Amino acid sequence: MPSMKKEAKLPVIFNRSELRQLFKAPTLLKHRIVLTLIYSAGLRSQEAINLKLSDIDFERKTIHIRQSKYKKDRIVPLSDYIAKGLIKYISAEHPHIWLFNGKEPDGRYSVKGLSWIIRENLKKTDIRKDVSLHSLRHSYATHLLEDGVNIVTIKELLGHAHITTTMIYLHVAQIAPGGAHSPLDTLYPQK
Repeated sequence: MPSMKKEAKLPVIFNRSELRQLFKAPTLLKHRIVLTLIYSAGLRSQEAINLKLSDIDFERKTIHIRQSKYKKDRIVPLSDYIAKGLIKYISAEHPHIWLFNGKEPDGRYSVKGLSWIIRENLKKTDIRKDVSLHSLRHSYATHLLEDGVNIVTIKELLGHAHITTTMIYLHVAQIAPGGAHSPLDTLYPQK
């Protein structure tokens, strides 16, 4: 018997003004930082709670994501904005091993805790879309695509095993037509 196809739904993403609204909503610095970091690096919730202090390289401006889905490591850029926020957060909260301390037996924050943070802070905004914590990751990929980053680079940043997984964002991104032209027109410099 043939397997039934899964429903193909497009991801729901935040627009940029909704993100600014969401990131302003938390009263706790830790909550503001975790939400902003997830968007800024396109993290899965499990990746966010598994981050250690040693995974953040402020000098090289990178975040090392270790043994994520498919047991792969990857390195993503560290935003200048989030770097400033992380420095402020680290000096205020003094995390030890994990970037986000929590009540799990090993001292980490929990995925349920992250879901609670976004749910509670969405209530403080006028965002009425059916969004979740993973919508921050979808928004990251879509906004990179809209900013002109090529799909192969986005695939690597997200840690996708297959390009077909990343291509869903082509249906969501609003990309202005690039003006089709003949390559002969750009072969010779204009005088």
